[in-house]
Amino acid sequence: MTYQDPACAYCPSSVRACRLGEAEARGPGFCPTKVDAATQEHAHALYDDPETRRVSQVAAVVESAGYCQWTRVEEVVEFAKRMGYRKIGIANCISFVDQAYVLSGILESHGFEVVSVACKNGSIPKEEIGIRDDEKIRPGQFEALCNPVAQAELLNAHGCEFNVVMGLCIGHDSLFFKYAKGLSTVLVAKDRVLGHNPVAALYLADTYYSRIWGPDRPGKPPKLPPKGRGAAG
Repeated sequence: MTYQDPACAYCPSSVRACRLGEAEARGPGFCPTKVDAATQEHAHALYDDPETRRVSQVAAVVESAGYCQWTRVEEVVEFAKRMGYRKIGIANCISFVDQAYVLSGILESHGFEVVSVACKNGSIPKEEIGIRDDEKIRPGQFEALCNPVAQAELLNAHGCEFNVVMGLCIGHDSLFFKYAKGLSTVLVAKDRVLGHNPVAALYLADTYYSRIWGPDRPGKPPKLPPKGRGAAG
């Protein structure tokens, strides 16, 4: 069987050959090295860009220095310090204003300038983009549109070199990343049901959250990518 797309999600735990520099020798047929070595080579060459190389170097050093010791907040601080950033932006859901206040104070205590913008800035009514009243969370009331485009543009305009996203909704976070000019990271991934710990749904996919499976759920995890999702055969 030959494969058309990379499918690292199907790599057995006993293989994971890329960790040991053995992808060509031991990687499965759906390994990126086997499926699309040309794109890997193209991506490899992009590390010649000085800024890309520096970000990659600093990220690797922060990973090593704080491995299993630093919280993600501490990693944000250390990465920003080692990159030499002075001005950090916070793009937060309005439900996370209190947490953004704490984060802003922590960053300022380390000498950073901080700009923070909540998602409801601008007070744009949802009707302006075609949302019907019955599609609102609370029909019959004013609801401001989440405004990640303005969050990004405001942080751009005010010179933020690095942005921290806190709890933006799915899709809204995507728009923020699309328009933000500075590098951005996620501190909080919103999940209103799971206390903003979305990976719990994956840990519990076969028990408490089995409802997340679609109608084509396999009887047990497949050993190879199914046809039509990376395989041609």
